Amino acid sequence: MATITELKCAVRETLESRGVLGQLKARIRAEVFSALDDQRQPRPQLSHENLLINELIREYLEFNKYRYTASVLTAESGQPEVPLDRQFLASELKVTEDSSSKPVPLLYGLLSHFVNSNDNSGKVFLRGTSVSAATPACSTVPGSDV
Repeated sequence: MATITELKCAVRETLESRGVLGQLKARIRAEVFSALDDQRQPRPQLSHENLLINELIREYLEFNKYRYTASVLTAESGQPEVPLDRQFLASELKVTEDSSSKPVPLLYGLLSHFVNSNDNSGKVFLRGTSVSAATPACSTVPGSDV
């Protein structure tokens, strides 16, 4: 007859092998975040740049089946629940797609473009955006005397 410890180990191994344990842990984290999130505190307005960046990240997360992570991103960032249209997103980023790029997230195509670029300088010129540096929600760090 199996002991309780052996039964726990068997259940854990089964859940891990089926990929369920990781999903349960992610779901618990998402629910804890949701319970702790103070809806009364207003979120900063979502800039156009952050909207696009968050959408690229959400598309990547959902493609890789990181749905709970995507749900936390959506809730925490104030991103609209309904994803932006991919054609709109590509248009805003001035990206042209072919049929081979459409099954994967735009982020993969952007990365591939820069990794496989024929520019021999190895450098990318970045311009500043209209977004100012994010300010932390609290002026002090927990545990510090500042």
